[in-house]
Amino acid sequence: MYQKDRLNNEITILQKIKNLDYILIISVALLSIISLFVMYSTDGGEVLFHTKNHFIKLAVFFPLMIFVAFFNIKFWHNFSYIIYLLIILLLVWVSFFGIKSSGSQRWMDVYLFVLQPSELMKVAIILCLAKYYHRLKIENVNSFTSIIFVLSLITIPIIFVISQPDLGTSILIALSGLIILWLGGVKFKYFMYSFITFLISLPFIISFLKPYQKLRILTFLDPDRDPLGAGYQIIQSKIAIGSGGLDGKGFLKGTQSYLDFLPEKHTDFIFTLFSEEFGFIGSVGLLILYSIIIFRIVRIGSISRSNFARLFCFGYAFAIFIYIVVNLSMVLGLLPIVGSPLPILSYGGSSMLATMIGFGIVLSAKINHKQIIA
Repeated sequence: MYQKDRLNNEITILQKIKNLDYILIISVALLSIISLFVMYSTDGGEVLFHTKNHFIKLAVFFPLMIFVAFFNIKFWHNFSYIIYLLIILLLVWVSFFGIKSSGSQRWMDVYLFVLQPSELMKVAIILCLAKYYHRLKIENVNSFTSIIFVLSLITIPIIFVISQPDLGTSILIALSGLIILWLGGVKFKYFMYSFITFLISLPFIISFLKPYQKLRILTFLDPDRDPLGAGYQIIQSKIAIGSGGLDGKGFLKGTQSYLDFLPEKHTDFIFTLFSEEFGFIGSVGLLILYSIIIFRIVRIGSISRSNFARLFCFGYAFAIFIYIVVNLSMVLGLLPIVGSPLPILSYGGSSMLATMIGFGIVLSAKINHKQIIA
């Protein structure tokens, strides 16, 4: 009997391995390898702090992605609310006892690395709302009670994240949550009403922004008003991207980056460094790789029989798309600088951890795509 159970267990594991989406895994692995080379470039062609730490995080978080994938999709469904509440508690803890740096209080020391709970909330909010709409009856989707409850779930973490302050992450959390509302069946007119209300209240919202956040908006509207101060980053970013031309200056040959004209080149402005060295062709290639990843996530969602898995995959695909669009728009001067990392490519342990966990849940949906969650 023991041998029979053991054999069945082995067959199950083999079936899980067979059901993995290897195109998605290979694409994420390729993006990870590219990120190592780019990080090596940010360190001036030497294996220094950022390169070493980025490699260690990839060595830990990439296997974690596969580990997460082997959990049954029912596990993520059953614990979605608990995960959401745990991260809310972490956000509360950070508000009182978090590590302060450059006027912000966003991080907590977990000994192995410094964790930013708000990054985990980007995934948790999608999990939580996917579970909520999974069982919600169609006739109740557009009810006043349902919409208010969901908006409360989105607003609570946003309040904590804005207070850190971190406007960029709070916007990304909001967009991740709102897309689940749309996918869940909330009528388009409610989004229009909300957008109109937002436009009307925009002057009041701006009045509550921090001085540096207001300065970022003014710099976005006219970066040349302070070319050596607030507008310096975006001006140098545009110069670096433009100087890359069609095929770039070559690996480790980016002058804007190596002469330190480009600040924050290992985090928010990582695409600028990449574009300068590899040009338009390299940038398009990178975007194609991101497109393949997004396409595979959407495909996994489309073949999933579980509404929960489908909502999570579609929501997470949209979230990855938004992260990329916001980062690229920011470094190109199309949006104000809000502090949005490029998935996997940018340096940052919390961002990479959240992204890999998200990919892992998507792979779990692929392994269990025939499973129906009651």
